Amino acid sequence: MGFAKKRHEPGTFKLPVRKGDTVLVLAGKDNGKRGRIIESLPRLERVVVEDVNVVTRHQKPRSLQPTARQQAGRVHKPAPIHVSNVQLVCPNCNEPTRATRKEVEGHSTRFCRKCGEQIDKK
Repeated sequence: MGFAKKRHEPGTFKLPVRKGDTVLVLAGKDNGKRGRIIESLPRLERVVVEDVNVVTRHQKPRSLQPTARQQAGRVHKPAPIHVSNVQLVCPNCNEPTRATRKEVEGHSTRFCRKCGEQIDKK
């Protein structure tokens, strides 16, 4: 993606949220909205949240294969936002929280700081 420089080498920066987590947006035009993370970009310190920071892209029709044809027109899609502008929502108590990490069966697992329940259920 051409909107930001890569700030970290692969594997050097770990985001506090993951793909599939529900987050609360803390800043920006969509402040206060909740959504699910559909993509995380750890090297850019950004995440893509569904229905948040939606931008309009004007797109020309392209046909990569004779059977597949891409539609032309205005396409609305979510753009990445910085990870510091979102906060994890605990799936158990449904409250925005910071996660803490503890060792469980040899693996580092996230726990809610408010209710103490495990966030990552495997």
